[in-house]
Amino acid sequence: MYRELLTQDFYPLGTAVSAWRRLAEACQEAHDGSLARASRPLIDAGWAGQSADTGLHAMAVTQSILTTASRYALLLAAVLDEARARMQAAQQRLRNAVADAEDAGHRVSEDGTVLARPHDPSPEDLAEPDRLLRESIEVAGHQARIDEAIEQAVEASALAGRALRELDPFTLDKEYGAQIADQAAARLAETHGIGIPADDIPTDRPPAEAARWWSGLTDPERDLLLASYPTQLGALDGLPAETRDQANRAALDAQLNDYRAREHELGHHDRFIYDGLTRLQETLDSRANAPAEQRLYLLGFGTQDDGRAIVAQGNPDTAAHTAVLVPGTTTDIGSMQGQIDRIGLMQEAALRQRRGDVAVISWLGYDAPEISDSVITRGRANEGADELRNFTAGLRAAHEGSDSHLTVVGHSYGSTTVGAADAGRDGLGADDVIVLGSPGLTVGHAEDLHISPERLWVGAADDDPISRYASGLTLGAAPQDDQFGAQRMYVDTSGHSGYWRQDSESLRNIGRVIAGETPSTGTVEQ
Repeated sequence: MYRELLTQDFYPLGTAVSAWRRLAEACQEAHDGSLARASRPLIDAGWAGQSADTGLHAMAVTQSILTTASRYALLLAAVLDEARARMQAAQQRLRNAVADAEDAGHRVSEDGTVLARPHDPSPEDLAEPDRLLRESIEVAGHQARIDEAIEQAVEASALAGRALRELDPFTLDKEYGAQIADQAAARLAETHGIGIPADDIPTDRPPAEAARWWSGLTDPERDLLLASYPTQLGALDGLPAETRDQANRAALDAQLNDYRAREHELGHHDRFIYDGLTRLQETLDSRANAPAEQRLYLLGFGTQDDGRAIVAQGNPDTAAHTAVLVPGTTTDIGSMQGQIDRIGLMQEAALRQRRGDVAVISWLGYDAPEISDSVITRGRANEGADELRNFTAGLRAAHEGSDSHLTVVGHSYGSTTVGAADAGRDGLGADDVIVLGSPGLTVGHAEDLHISPERLWVGAADDDPISRYASGLTLGAAPQDDQFGAQRMYVDTSGHSGYWRQDSESLRNIGRVIAGETPSTGTVEQ
């Protein structure tokens, strides 16, 4: 073992690591290509019927397998790379120990045994009877360093062998292998020390710290984390939008596979979430070939309560202007398509101002109330406030270059959540806030919020039943009243949900604020 370690060339092992990583990329590219060039065109063409259902399901299964294969390839690359790094470090320690022994005049034999430098007995030996003892101790020290280096290399090799045996290659041809991949990744990190343990992911730290943590990782470490913990990374505020989207799509794929495997035994809640997440994935997939500004990014999702989903149209990390739409009462995972349609209209209205790239985000990151007692209490808003603050702080932390102009828009009870979030701690860090059809912002005056009253815009249609009859009762003072201290934004639409009507001054004003412009505040000649 001594001679093998001393002279071992680790270049072939590094080449194998690169090959597995290229395979992971190829699998992911094959997944994306299958989606964009096979299943998506068939769906767009309206292919329907029993054959279509069978064929599209088979394609979905294949695409899922490709995603799992990509994760496994990354895990294999990580195991080999860890073995290479540990054995190469052991080799360097061995070479240093040999060099030190030889510099001291000793000789190291072909089997790694340290032999004391030869010498004939001399008068000095009689004068210093402990010199030979000291030399013997010195030789033993050099020998111990050599033996330790060899032992570390053996341990690294054995560790890699155990880890490789635990990766089930047969999972790659199974439809529901993602959960097994999750378990394998956790074992590699926590049992074998390969990769980064889940406990090291800063899930309970401020978004700025999460951003610094991520930027300090190497590319292989990031790849392994994405393969190992997509759910945790996808939910981590402060990480880049591209990273969160990649992680969340992998986690969504795994979640849907789990539901498919148990489809015959799903209860009412799981069935509802399954259907909603399926439609969400279909919407995300439908934009696979969309222009950059219309690309959708999945920044979060969840199965708790009535479901969670955070979807961006446009990349908030590079946009000059970013808006976050917080929806209100009765919004759930099943109604996300309507929210995505709204952010598309908002982005289009803002882009017409020609002030730079725009990203708009639908943030269903809290449990929006149903038509029940919860709609007249602040409980749901207070529960969502921390999550919303962390999300906007994460947008700031992940943005590339100078800060994006940030607008937060709250509709209906969503405005109550926006108010609760901006009133607490350090607020939302928004440049502008728009509230539409608001029943109240949980405060008595605009000055009770962190946003400047001059940058708080209130839209309230004359016949909006919420702002007309429910505002100012149990959720704070009516924000459209003059004494509240906010700015009235002109709207020309009617009802509680008409603010996004195309070609309306209401929508144009929303676009103006998102683009950093001043909205009209009085009657506009059409």
